[in-house]
Amino acid sequence: MIEPQGPLPPEIYWRRRAVAVGGALVMVGLVVALIVWMTSGSGDPQNTAAAASVSSSSSASSTTSAPPASEPQAGGASGEPDAGGGAGGGADGSGAPAGPPAGASSPAESASPAGVPGGAGGPALCPDQAISVVLYTDKPTYTIGQNPVFTIVTTNAGLSECTRDVGKAVQNVIVRTLDGTRTLWSARDCSPLNTVNNVVLKPAQQVKDTITWSGTTSSPGCERPRTQVPAGSYSAIGKIGERESFPITFNMVAPAQEP
Repeated sequence: MIEPQGPLPPEIYWRRRAVAVGGALVMVGLVVALIVWMTSGSGDPQNTAAAASVSSSSSASSTTSAPPASEPQAGGASGEPDAGGGAGGGADGSGAPAGPPAGASSPAESASPAGVPGGAGGPALCPDQAISVVLYTDKPTYTIGQNPVFTIVTTNAGLSECTRDVGKAVQNVIVRTLDGTRTLWSARDCSPLNTVNNVVLKPAQQVKDTITWSGTTSSPGCERPRTQVPAGSYSAIGKIGERESFPITFNMVAPAQEP
């Protein structure tokens, strides 16, 4: 090593060199320590995260395994295992809560549906103004002794479906003199039929029925003797309840004389 040279004693120079070397060693040690600390510090979060993961897994396992530990208590509180199962437990006030009583119903079950089409009452009744009645005969002229056949047609003239009784109890055909001033025969006077026939009529739907006339007179209750009407022209109307048709005309003629 180079000997120190200078005006001062050699010991002083040796001391200065020792201090310089020692300072350099301290600096190197600090740098190494800093590098080691930074390296170990960057690894700590991973270790911390791993430790946290292990801790969370342990907590989850403990939480998951907790319910089975309570199951024996619920089973033990329900009494004898063959005493009716869950229903018995509910009735005794122990074990798992029982469902609603057998007689009870949920709001959805007890609610009655509203506005159900085609219910017990069916479509509304057809008022008289919602139907039309038409009457016609099978031919315009009959010979005395023949029985005119009247066809009565009931039509739903409204815009909606409705129900109407079109049975014999409400059907009627009335035969009058041509001027309409005198009633000669009414189908209701002597008819024994009082059947009811409620039908559902869609708009414009028709129902037809026939009524046969014997060509004789009648009276209410069929009290008076019936007589053959003479040859001539007559008018007739059809009725369903109180709804009338327009009048029609037909003829009754005497049989042809044999030569």
